[in-house]
Amino acid sequence: MAGRSPARFLAPLALVAVAVALILVVSKSGDTESTAQPTGVTRTADGSATPAAGKKQRKRRVRKMYTVKPGDTPSGIAEKTGVPLSQILELNPDLDDQTLTVGDKLKLRP
Repeated sequence: MAGRSPARFLAPLALVAVAVALILVVSKSGDTESTAQPTGVTRTADGSATPAAGKKQRKRRVRKMYTVKPGDTPSGIAEKTGVPLSQILELNPDLDDQTLTVGDKLKLRP
């Protein structure tokens, strides 16, 4: 037993130490993502978010029309735009997914 190297015992210990450190780092990095807040947002006492002072909130542009692109389908358009498929079909009664051509204009909002 006198000829055995100490590295034989230290290598498994080092492997366990690295594994524990990796687990700690990964578990801590998941916590910071949930507490991070976007730039330009302040938290009030009740926990709601408001724009920071001096920052203007931009209005999101709501599109009323959509121009069909190659490979588009009615359900794909609904998913891209966030408009329910039933609303698209209601506003465009002549819409047929078999005859949908590139460049067609579809109503998204009334």
